Amino acid sequence: MCICVDCRWVDRCQAYHAVERQHGVPHLNPAPDWEPQQPKIHISVIDLPGGQAGIEWDVRSCASFDPDPGHWQRLRPGVEVPR
Repeated sequence: MCICVDCRWVDRCQAYHAVERQHGVPHLNPAPDWEPQQPKIHISVIDLPGGQAGIEWDVRSCASFDPDPGHWQRLRPGVEVPR
């Protein structure tokens, strides 16, 4: 799971914006203005139904991570947190 969902910078972060783009989901912010330090993005190939393959992107570590549990959920109340 992406650590960004519990980071204070999630809605301003350029790395999270890139992850959103790769997942094809709506952006929290169309023009993030904050560049994180040393984000490490983990990319996994996953099996999908029908013999298809997909790619999962998750930020697993970041020198700029500033814990704010539930930040993403507060920005999108009622929406399931991305996994």
